[in-house]
Amino acid sequence: MRTGLRITAFAAALAATFGVAYGAGAGVDPLNTTPAAESPHGGEDPHAAPGTDGPPSASEPLGALSVTDGGYSLDLDTPRLAAGERGELRFTVRDGRGRPVTDYHVEHEKELHLILLSRDLATYRHLHPERAADGTWSTDVRLPRAGDHRLVADFRPKAGDAAPRTLGADLAVSGDYRPRPLAKPSATATVDEYAVSLDGALTPGRPGELRLRISRDGRPVTDLEPYLGAYGHLVAVRAGDLGYLHVHPGGEAGAGKARPGPDVTFTAIAPSAGTYRLFLDFQHEGEVRTASLTLDVPPAKGSATPAPAGRPDDAGHDH
Repeated sequence: MRTGLRITAFAAALAATFGVAYGAGAGVDPLNTTPAAESPHGGEDPHAAPGTDGPPSASEPLGALSVTDGGYSLDLDTPRLAAGERGELRFTVRDGRGRPVTDYHVEHEKELHLILLSRDLATYRHLHPERAADGTWSTDVRLPRAGDHRLVADFRPKAGDAAPRTLGADLAVSGDYRPRPLAKPSATATVDEYAVSLDGALTPGRPGELRLRISRDGRPVTDLEPYLGAYGHLVAVRAGDLGYLHVHPGGEAGAGKARPGPDVTFTAIAPSAGTYRLFLDFQHEGEVRTASLTLDVPPAKGSATPAPAGRPDDAGHDH
């Protein structure tokens, strides 16, 4: 397991009207900015900037997430699903000549990692679709609520420069649309009988440490099980524009470099001040669970840019 960070970003638009019927397909964001930063899978130094051997630079380009990057594009065959119903999500990654990509490096035990997020950050899925011989990826999914969702595909093709890529597309989920307010910032979260507490903070543009402690019924969990080669996986999403960070803990599970709990520690860089939603995946007793927290990142000292305010009410969490 190697540590590092991918920071990608994409635009967001939340409907302001509650209780409206939502059914039309959502278009792909027409973003055309700087290329996506390197994958979270690169760099032995946990403080290394993507693609480098040294500490991260505050001036690293944020990299706007789009449907195309580095000559690769995401061809989504399923532009919409129905809320509450299980459906098949299908897509193809294509190269610069429009050909389906069929040869990938394995990263964290999978050729491709797929993240699904609702625009209000109340729904989160970390999925691993299957690839057919013709390059078509597919997975069954059931999304509980209607509204705009974002699909994020994280992979590293073997062809070309073999650089890690992150592609994104919008996915509409039809039904009665009732967006939820963002949960208040909190250093604790619960999922089933497990509690997760957060220690640490982030400063814009500088590496920071986030330590997440997992307990069950008040007792520290010290026998976490490897999930995709690690004892925990963390996705952080910035509220407002869905700026996306994907980080992994230091040390490979079972290799003597990481302990199986109760603490799982991550090094990350927040691209800016703001309110972030954190999603921690961990496995215990054969089941993967996701805990979600909200974290405020204040402006760096001397910065005049205020952090966007989070919405005040608690939100439910689906996984």
